[in-house]
Amino acid sequence: MAKNLMKHGYPLVIYDVFPDACKEFREAGEQVVSSPADVAEKADRIITMLPTSMNAIEAYSGANGILKKVKKGSLLIDSSTIDPSVSKELAKEVEKMGAVFMDAPVSGGVGAARSGNLTFMVGGVEEEFAAAKELLGCMGSNVVYCGAVGTGQAAKICNNMLLAISMIGTAEAMNLGIRLGLDPKLLAKILNMSSGRCWSSDTYNPVPGVMDGVPSANNYQGGFGTTLMAKDLGLAQDSATNTKSPILLGSQAHQIYRMMCAKGYSKKDFSSVFQFLREEETF
Repeated sequence: MAKNLMKHGYPLVIYDVFPDACKEFREAGEQVVSSPADVAEKADRIITMLPTSMNAIEAYSGANGILKKVKKGSLLIDSSTIDPSVSKELAKEVEKMGAVFMDAPVSGGVGAARSGNLTFMVGGVEEEFAAAKELLGCMGSNVVYCGAVGTGQAAKICNNMLLAISMIGTAEAMNLGIRLGLDPKLLAKILNMSSGRCWSSDTYNPVPGVMDGVPSANNYQGGFGTTLMAKDLGLAQDSATNTKSPILLGSQAHQIYRMMCAKGYSKKDFSSVFQFLREEETF
C-alpha cells in the first residue's frame, strides 16, 4: 500500500513497530521516524493500519500516539479492522484536536494490496470523503462511502464473516468431492461454472494444487492469517450480541477458527481450514 502511494508521487513519513519493515523505504529515501507522534508532527494526512482495537488505541491515544502532536486540520484515516465502537471513540478524540478521522478498512488481500486493487469501505464526515478518496484511490480500485464513522468497520465485519463462512463451505465441499473420488481441479472447475461459485472457490481456492499464486500453493504461508480471521469473527460476534442479530453460521465459523488457532494453524492463511478439516477425523 505504501509503495503504491510512492508510485503516485506522495512523499512518505513512516513508522512501524517492526523496524525491518521500514528498511526498504529508508533506502528509497523516505523518512522513517520513531513513533506515531513523530509522524503526526511531520504529516497532515495520516493512514494507519493495526491488527487490533487495542493497537489502534495505543497508536492514536498512547504516550507516543498521533494525538500528542497532531496538527489542526489533519486528515486521519484508519484502515485497521477494529470494533466500530472504538472507531467512534477515536473519532471523538481526534475531533477535539481539530482534526478529521475516518475509518477505512480494506478487503482484497495481499495480492490486491500489491496491485493497487483493494476495496476501501469508508466511514466518516461525507464532506471529507473526496479528500480521503484521493489518497485511497492510489491503493484501491473501489473506494466506497458507507456513512458515518464506524460504518466502514461495519461493512468490513460483515464481509469477513461471509468470507469465513464461504471459505469453510468451499473447503468442506472440496474435501467431500475428493473423498468421493473427484479430481480436485475438475471439481473446482465445475463449482466455478455452477451456482456454488464464490471468491473462495474461483480466486482463493483452499486446496493445494488447484491454483497457483495463492497460499494453498505455498503451504498456506502469507495471505490473511487465521488469527486475524478469528479476531474479525470475534468482532462480528460482539456486534451481533450488541444488535441482537442471529449469526448462527458466523458463530460456528468463529469457533472453527478459534479451534484452528489452538491447534497450530494461527500463523497459516485462513484457507488452511481445508487442511484442518482433512486432518481432523473426529468431526
